Amino acid sequence: MEGGKPTLPLVYQAVQALYHDPDPAGKERASVWLGELQRSMYAWEISDQLLQLKQDVESCYFAAQTMKMKIQTSFYELPPETHTSLRDSLLSHIQNLKELSPIIVTQLALAIADLALQMASWKGCVHTLIEKYSNDVSSMPFLIEILTVLPEEVHSRSLRIGANRRTEIIEDLAYYSTTVVTLLVTCAEKSGHDEKMLIKVFRCLGSWFNLGVLDNNFMASNQLLMILFQVLQRDETSTNLHEAASDCVCSALYGIENVAIHMPLAMQLFQGVLSLETAYHMAVAREDLDKVLNYCRIFTELSETFLEMTVRTPGQGMGDLRTLELLLICAGHPQYEVVEISFNFWYRLGENLYKMNDPALHRVFKPYIQRLLHSLARHCQLDPDHEGVPEDTDDFGEFRMRVSDLVKDVIFLVGSMECFSQLYSTLKEGNPPWEVTEAVLFIMAAIAKSIDPFNHESLIVTLKCFFLPLLVPSENNPTLTEVLEQVVLLPETVHIAVRYTSIELVGEMSEVIDRNPCMLDPVLIFLMKGLREKPLASVAAKAIHNICSVCRDHMAQHFQGLLNIARALDSFALSTEAAVGLLKGTALVLARLPLEKIAECLNDLCAVQVMALRKLLAQDSSSGKSSDPTVWLDRLAVIFRHTNPIVENGQTHPCQKVIQEIWPVLSETLNAHQSDNRIVERCCRCLRFAVRCVGKGSASLLQPLVTQMVSVYQVYPHSCFLYLGSILVDEYGMEEGCRQGLLDMLQALCMPTFQLLEQPNGLRNHPDTVDDLFRLVTRFVQRSPVTLLSSSIIVHIIQCAIAATTLDHRDANCSVMKFIRDLIHTGVTNDHEDDFEMRKRLIGHVMEQHGQQLVTQLINTCCFCLPPYTLPDVAEVLWEIMVFDRPTFCRWLETTLKGLPKETAGGALSVTHKQLTDFHKQVTSAEECKQVCWAIREFTRLYR
Repeated sequence: MEGGKPTLPLVYQAVQALYHDPDPAGKERASVWLGELQRSMYAWEISDQLLQLKQDVESCYFAAQTMKMKIQTSFYELPPETHTSLRDSLLSHIQNLKELSPIIVTQLALAIADLALQMASWKGCVHTLIEKYSNDVSSMPFLIEILTVLPEEVHSRSLRIGANRRTEIIEDLAYYSTTVVTLLVTCAEKSGHDEKMLIKVFRCLGSWFNLGVLDNNFMASNQLLMILFQVLQRDETSTNLHEAASDCVCSALYGIENVAIHMPLAMQLFQGVLSLETAYHMAVAREDLDKVLNYCRIFTELSETFLEMTVRTPGQGMGDLRTLELLLICAGHPQYEVVEISFNFWYRLGENLYKMNDPALHRVFKPYIQRLLHSLARHCQLDPDHEGVPEDTDDFGEFRMRVSDLVKDVIFLVGSMECFSQLYSTLKEGNPPWEVTEAVLFIMAAIAKSIDPFNHESLIVTLKCFFLPLLVPSENNPTLTEVLEQVVLLPETVHIAVRYTSIELVGEMSEVIDRNPCMLDPVLIFLMKGLREKPLASVAAKAIHNICSVCRDHMAQHFQGLLNIARALDSFALSTEAAVGLLKGTALVLARLPLEKIAECLNDLCAVQVMALRKLLAQDSSSGKSSDPTVWLDRLAVIFRHTNPIVENGQTHPCQKVIQEIWPVLSETLNAHQSDNRIVERCCRCLRFAVRCVGKGSASLLQPLVTQMVSVYQVYPHSCFLYLGSILVDEYGMEEGCRQGLLDMLQALCMPTFQLLEQPNGLRNHPDTVDDLFRLVTRFVQRSPVTLLSSSIIVHIIQCAIAATTLDHRDANCSVMKFIRDLIHTGVTNDHEDDFEMRKRLIGHVMEQHGQQLVTQLINTCCFCLPPYTLPDVAEVLWEIMVFDRPTFCRWLETTLKGLPKETAGGALSVTHKQLTDFHKQVTSAEECKQVCWAIREFTRLYR
C-alpha cells in the first residue's frame, strides 16, 4: 500500500464513508481504498487493533471480515511462530464481541475455523473449544457458531489446504463428532423456549450431517433426531424454527445417499419423514405455504435418497412407493411452486428407468407418472381472467417451460397417445373452459414430436371428443392429418391464448406436415393469419421457421410467399429473434431451389437489408451522426449462414456474385463504425458467414478484406478480427498461393495483440483476445503447420501460450491448450504427407527450447491456478509431449515435481515423497490419455 501503514483514525474515517457517505463517489473511493488495505500486509495488525477498540459495529465488522479474508487467501504472509498468538487473539475477540452483533460473531467464527483448518500445530481444535467454552452459558452461541462453520469450511474453495490435510481434519472431526452431538443434545434440552438456540443447534447438526462424519448407530438412537421430528410435527412451530429443522433433515437425508452403509440411521429417517404426512395436511389447511414448501423439500430429498432402492425393489422395504405418494400429494397443492420442488426427482426417476429399459418396471411406475402429468396439466392452466397471450418470461412462464422439459423426459413411461388420453380425462364433463383447453394444447405441443405417426388411433378418439365443441365437425373417420386440419380451423373467436398455443402446437407438428404435404397450404393460411396479428406474430413466425426447417423441399413451391414476407418483415410486429428465425427458414428453403434460380432469389432476399445499410450510411454521412446497423447485419448473417446449396466440383457457387456485390457496403459499414466493438463484431460475423457460404469462391475478397482488417486492427484491436482471420486461414490455408499472405496477416495482427496482452493483467483483462488469437494460430497449425513453424513469430506465440496457460477462463484456456496440443501433434502423427519429417524436426526444435518450461508451467497451473474442468485439456497436452519424446518428458516431469512445495503455509504436509513418485510413475507409464487425466485429477487434489 502506497504511503506506508495508514493510521487507525484514517481507516475508521474510510469505514464511516463506506457505510454513511451520502455521495456514491465517496463510497466508491472508500471501497477502493479499503480494498487496497485488505490486500496489504498492514491489514493483519489494523484489523486486530480495530477489534480491540470495539468502537462500533461497522468498524468491527470490517475488521472481522478482513481477518477472515486474510486467513483464507493470504495466510502464507504470516510466519509460523505467529499462528498461536493469532489464534488466541481471535478467541479473545469473539469472546469480547459476542454481544455486539451476530454477523461479527459469524465472521470471527469463520476466521477461527479457517485458521484451525490451516494451522497444523492446533491439534484437536474441537476438543479444545468445547473444553474451554461449554461450561459458560454466555459463550455457548459463539461456540456453536464455530462448530457450525468448521465442517462447512472443510470443503471451501477459498481454502487450498490439500487432500492430505483435509483427510487429517475429517478424521479428527469424526473422532470428536459424538462429543459435539452430545453438546448439542444438552443445549437442545436446556433451551426450553429459547427458539434461537434451538435453531443454532439444528444448523450445527445439519453442518455435521453434510460433512458425513456422524456415527450412524449413535445418531439413529439419538435424542436429537426425536426432537427434530417433534418440532416438524408440531403445528405451533414457528416459521424460522421449522425451516431450520427442515434444512437439518434434508442434510441428514443427503448425507446417507449411500443407504446400504447407513442402514440404522436411514431407517429412522425414513420412518420419521413418513410420519410428517399429517403435519403437511395441517399446513395446507392453515394455508401456511412456507411450511408446505419445507415438507415438500423433505419429501423430495427422501425420494432422491431412496431412489435407487425405489427403482430396484419398488414396493419392498425402503423401496416403499409411499415416497412417490407423498410427492403426488404435494403435486396436488394449488401453488405451482410446491410441485416444482420435486422436478429434479422426476427427471432422475425417468433417467434411471430409461437406462434400465425394463417393461415390467415401466408398468409399475406408469400410474404415478400419469397422475403427475394430470397434475402438471392443471398447474399449467392460466388464470380464467388472464388477458392476452401466455407470457414466457415471467415466473409462471418459466415454470411452464420446465414442465414442458419434464414432460418430454418422462413421456416414454406413459406413451404419447396414452398421455393425451390421460390429459383428456379432466375434460370429459361438458365443454372445457378456455384455460383448460389451452393447458392441454400446451402439453400436446410439448410431446408432439414424440408421437408415433403410425399408431395414433387412441389419439384420434381423444382429440375428436375434445375439439368437437370448438371445431368444424367432420363426418369421416379422421386421421392425424385431419386432426391437425381441425386444429388449424379453430375459430378466431376463441381466447387468444388458445390460438397462441395452437400455433405453437402446429409448429411442433412440422414432421407430420412433411409426411402429408397436402396439409401445407391450410397450415400456412392459418399461420399467416397469426402473423398479421400483433400478439400472435412472433409465435407464428417461429412455427413457419420450424416448418421451413423440416419441410424444405415441399416449401420450395412457396418460396415466393416467403420472399414477400421477408421483404415486408418490418410490417409485422415481430421480436428480433422471430424475424431472424423467419429469414433462417427462408434461407433454408432457398438452398433447395434449382441452382440457376438461387443467385437471383438470394439477391432479392438480401436486397432489403443492403438497401437499409446504404440508407444508414448516406444518413450518417449527411447528418454526421452514427446509426446502428446491427439489425441488418444480423439478418444478412443469418441468410448467408443458412444458404447452403449443394454445389458440384467445378460449378461456380451461385451465391458468389451476390456476395461480391454486397462486399462494398459491408466494407463501408465496417469503416464507418470501426471504433464500436459491438458493431464491428456484427460486421465480422456477417463476413464470416459470407466466406463460409461460398468457400473458395470468396477469393476475390481475400486481399481487400485482409488489408482492411489489418488496417483497422492497428488502431482498434477488436478480437473478432482475429476470429475472422481464423476463418480465412481455415478456408485458404492449404492453398499454396495464399499461405504467405495469410502469414503476413497473422504477423501484422500479432504485434498489436502482444502489446495488448503484455500490459499489466493483460491476459486476464482480455480473455476474448486470447481465445481468438489461439483459434487463429490453431487454424494455421491445422492448415499449414510448416509455414507457421518456419516463421519468426512462432517463438513469441509459444511464449504467449505458455503464459496464457494460467488463465482461468473456460474458452480462452481451452483455445490455448488446443493450440499447444495440436502444435505438438503435428510432429507426432505421420499422416504420410511429404512434410512430416520437416514438421517433426521443427517440433523437436520447439520442444528443445520450451519443453521444460511448458511442463513446469502446466503442472503448476493444474495445482495452483486452474479449476478441475480444465484438467482433461491439460492432460491432452502432456500426453502429446510424452508421445513425442517419452524419455525427455520423464526428466522434465521429475524436475518439475522436485520444485513443488512439500508443506502448506500452516505447516501441514502437502505431498509425500511416495505420492510424488507414484504420480510420476502413473503419468510416464500411461498407455492412453485418460490415464494421464485421472492421475492429474488425483494429484492436484493434494494442492486444492
